[in-house]
Amino acid sequence: MQLDLPLLSLVIWLPIIGGLWVIFAGSGARERGVRYDALIISLVTFALSLLLYRDFDLTTASMQFVELHPWIASFKINYHIGIDGIALPLILLTTFTSILVIAGGWEVIEERVNQYMGAFLILEGFMVGVFSALDALLFYVFWEAMLIPMFLIIGIWGGPRRVYATIKFFLYTFLGSVLMLVALLYLYAHAHSFNLADLQATALTAAEQRWIFIAFFLAFAVKVPMWPVHTWLPDAHVEAPTGGSVVLAAIMLKMGGYGFIRFSLPITPDASASLDSFMIALSLVAVVYIGFVALVQQDMKKLIAYSSISHMGFVTLGLFAMFDIYAATGDWKNAAMGIEGAMVQMISHGFISGAMFLCVGVLYDRLHSRQINDYGGVANTMPVFAGFMLLFAMANAGLPATSGFVGEFIVILSVFKANFWYAFAAASTLILGAAYTLWMYKRVVFGEIRNSKVAALTDINGREAAILTALAILVLVFGIWPAPLLDMMHASVQHLVEQVAQSKISVAAYE
Repeated sequence: MQLDLPLLSLVIWLPIIGGLWVIFAGSGARERGVRYDALIISLVTFALSLLLYRDFDLTTASMQFVELHPWIASFKINYHIGIDGIALPLILLTTFTSILVIAGGWEVIEERVNQYMGAFLILEGFMVGVFSALDALLFYVFWEAMLIPMFLIIGIWGGPRRVYATIKFFLYTFLGSVLMLVALLYLYAHAHSFNLADLQATALTAAEQRWIFIAFFLAFAVKVPMWPVHTWLPDAHVEAPTGGSVVLAAIMLKMGGYGFIRFSLPITPDASASLDSFMIALSLVAVVYIGFVALVQQDMKKLIAYSSISHMGFVTLGLFAMFDIYAATGDWKNAAMGIEGAMVQMISHGFISGAMFLCVGVLYDRLHSRQINDYGGVANTMPVFAGFMLLFAMANAGLPATSGFVGEFIVILSVFKANFWYAFAAASTLILGAAYTLWMYKRVVFGEIRNSKVAALTDINGREAAILTALAILVLVFGIWPAPLLDMMHASVQHLVEQVAQSKISVAAYE
């Protein structure tokens, strides 16, 4: 039974309004209680997002929970939101991860607690807004707005080089987004609307599509991030507090992939087809080259950051290999497999990368070091933690029966239908991922206790165990039974592929 409530608006605005209230009403004597306020708001938001899932119709690709209200009527700009099977899993990932971030900073953050908790709640609302916007300008407003709380999170609670990292993060993402705005304004001049459906239906020449694709590419590639515009991410991760790293890896990187799905493929299908080899090449460089870069890292956070870039290469590979898959098989349905694999990879990477950064945060909170050489023999003093970290390390390496295997396997299998060498290069991540992840785990966790600081470590407490247990369950459940994810997105992915297939140029080019 559907509730007669604007559920989607509630999921967007409850954390934003709640975050503002936490910031302004949670200082002074209420600083301790503000943690409970933030946790309750995040839990209620997650519960509302579960109602979205409960009432979601899996059989249709149509937008659901649609809300349309005039915003700037003279320019036909509307508060227009709705979700499909592509947006819903990302929203669920966002609301779930936000609970973990609030709980993870419970004892670690001791200064400006109200501002820290409020910033994450506001960021949560903006991120859900990005995944829900059906008006291109509304999408852009949410896209840019989320930079502000993340900028403050890294800049205030980050490490010694936080100012450098925040400026680099802001400039990379902002400059790419400006070009996206230019492309949206150009599309508005043709469609006389910012409605995404109208933009997707706008007839464009091949040259126009190519320029618009490039503008979108620069905005979304930075966010993924793709090689060679990835250099902001390791610095941001290293300097960010644990919660900031978790949100960056688990959610914000996914917005680049989501942008390609929502804008680049349906609005510029012909340019996407003509530039698919370029996108595949960059994706494979990320998978292989960045995997080797991860091997030489001495900082655990930086290693996991480079690992994220490598794993996100599977997302763009699965998205843009669809044209080569069609060329090889003659069936657009086969192309849908790569997109579904990319979506599963995004969700799985959200769980695994978030868990890995939380594990590093557990160690950093105790020893105040992220250097691999400062550890050794952690299993002797933190056996429960070592067990959790082993599971997440194996999932990061793509072990079967974990969610890390499912998305990568689907992408590799789909790409194999297009080109053996693409699949061969992509499959190298199974070796490289195991090498850098298990190498780090071995040196940090196994062996003799290296120093007195490691000997004094205490195992995880109940709060930390609850957070890691929740992630472990999801990693195992979706590794063994990914059907709920695939069923959620199947109709919407098929509709996306049909949209692309209707482009005469892209079909003709591959027949």
